[in-house]
Amino acid sequence: MTEEVKAPKKEKIPRQKMPEQEPKVRARNFEEVPHGYTPELAQKEAERCIQCKDPRCKQGCPVEIEIPQFIAKIKEGDFEGAIRKLWEKNSLPAVCGRVCPQEVQCEGLCIIGKKDEPVAIGNLERFAADHQRLHGRDVLPPKADPTGKKVAVVGAGPAGLTVAGDLILKGHEVTIFEALHGPGGVLLYGIPEFRLPKAIVAQECNFLERMGVKIEVNSVIGRSETVDELLERFDAVFLGVGAGLPVFLKIPGEHFIGVYSANEYLTRSNLMKAYEFPAYDTPIVKGKIVATFGGGNVAMDGARTALRLGADHTGAPMTNCRLVPRKSTMPRKRAWSSCSSPTRCASWAMMPRDVSPAWSACARNWGNPTRPGGAGRCPSPAPSLWWTSTPRSSPSAPGPTRSSPRAPRACP
Repeated sequence: MTEEVKAPKKEKIPRQKMPEQEPKVRARNFEEVPHGYTPELAQKEAERCIQCKDPRCKQGCPVEIEIPQFIAKIKEGDFEGAIRKLWEKNSLPAVCGRVCPQEVQCEGLCIIGKKDEPVAIGNLERFAADHQRLHGRDVLPPKADPTGKKVAVVGAGPAGLTVAGDLILKGHEVTIFEALHGPGGVLLYGIPEFRLPKAIVAQECNFLERMGVKIEVNSVIGRSETVDELLERFDAVFLGVGAGLPVFLKIPGEHFIGVYSANEYLTRSNLMKAYEFPAYDTPIVKGKIVATFGGGNVAMDGARTALRLGADHTGAPMTNCRLVPRKSTMPRKRAWSSCSSPTRCASWAMMPRDVSPAWSACARNWGNPTRPGGAGRCPSPAPSLWWTSTPRSSPSAPGPTRSSPRAPRACP
């Protein structure tokens, strides 16, 4: 009898870590943190995909990218095929590969992630886009035949750019009207350079223009032209005006010098290059001890910007919300602290210097879950450090236009 020959066990491939700047180095510069995959690392990571028959990762993607198919192309070394597959559903792969919350979307549903780390879908998407930009041929995705329909898109932020990319592929004529001097919206003024370089945003906008999208900047719709007037020239109008106005906490002291809304703080730094002052004439308060109120991406962008502007300590007093940071890109071993009941603490923290010592007592009282209003325990005495010396500043980041559903209960 012949013995059965067992097939060799497939080698388990760990998730490939993307090369990045060292934490101590990146915490003091505004260069992009990750360097991106090499072709070898990308193909090695692509081998981890098991090509599910019913890919849940696709269900987790808001635009339903054919994720297994573009990953298979990378595995085969067909990098142009990978970017073409991405372009079928996504006009901004270089942006999405960097800033989409893959942890809770496509990667969050990856089958591999049930027993191991999920496939690095976002890193692979970024690789495909960057490889095409740096080494690929000057190719464009195919477009449908012209329909004769004209569409006006108001706002050149991520929503407007996405709509323009989808409609131009369907054969419609698209014109984007942007109020600022350049397209990108929050990608330009809201997301810091170290997370999304402006050159990447410019390249994605240039890609749309090469596809045939017209972009008119310095066009304030509502002033230079009304929506009704646009409808006289266009068959449809899409309004993607963004969430540019801040929401304040309505607590004592938020009007003090050195207290910023996240919108102003990040706009000064990102769009107006305050981090290069005085080369750029945009002043900004550079606090040594900085508190950030909020727990989402905007709050983390503000806190990380403060570190790079010279802060020695940063902290994030948060409402009771789930924080899912990209741990691999956070400056490690820095003074990061949080408080689960920030409202009263925030009121004291923004008081003038002569009452700032009350902040530590306030933190102790209001962080105690047995006391009224104390929803959780302060993790350490670190909050007492935030406001005991000057200079100081406080970016407030509850969100661009509205706070979280918990905020009305947490903030008087």
